[in-house]
Amino acid sequence: MKILIVDDEKLIRDVIKEYALLEDIQTDEADSGLKALEKVKNNNYDLIIMDIMMPHMDGYKTVEEIKKLKDIPFIMLSARSEEYDKLYGFKLGIDDYMTKPFSPKELMARIKAVTKRNKDEKETLVFDGLIINEAAHEVLVDNKKINLTPKEYDLLLYLVKNKNIALAREQLLEKVWDYDFYGEDRTIDTHIKTLRNNLGVYRKFIITIRGMGYKFEYKDEKY
Repeated sequence: MKILIVDDEKLIRDVIKEYALLEDIQTDEADSGLKALEKVKNNNYDLIIMDIMMPHMDGYKTVEEIKKLKDIPFIMLSARSEEYDKLYGFKLGIDDYMTKPFSPKELMARIKAVTKRNKDEKETLVFDGLIINEAAHEVLVDNKKINLTPKEYDLLLYLVKNKNIALAREQLLEKVWDYDFYGEDRTIDTHIKTLRNNLGVYRKFIITIRGMGYKFEYKDEKY
């Protein structure tokens, strides 16, 4: 397991690294949100520990930007214990929240719990020759890996998780894009078009619902 520790306080990073080493957890670190973004672009992590109060780009904004790139579980650290801060973090998609000062041993236990939960929730979804491997974040078409943008992948996964259900464009915008994203119908239509092109013959599974939106239609319920 490898984690990224994002905190502008070196002492905090050092303490977490020390306890992580005892648990055979590899660590990488960043002292700002901008550096964390660069690290995520060039490396793969099983989990990110994110401080909220950082200069230039706070933890909330950093989480938002990272989630546009990769689906990585987060544990947020903060000296702020207000309910609003926790709820806002969870709304952004973080997995856990700890208030400073914290117990390093408890943090290690939470790291293990979050990574185990995320691993257990990952599935391999099979629809004839279309395979979606959530754990590897890969999509295969007839055993050939295809390259999707993060939003194309998220869109496909949401359609698949709600297969045989008609989904309105507005719902797709709300669920796949940020909750405060203000988009237009053509945003969805454009992504559907490129997604279909990438899926090749399996584009047939994405059905247009005239005047409403789209659905992923697959009749075989074996998976």
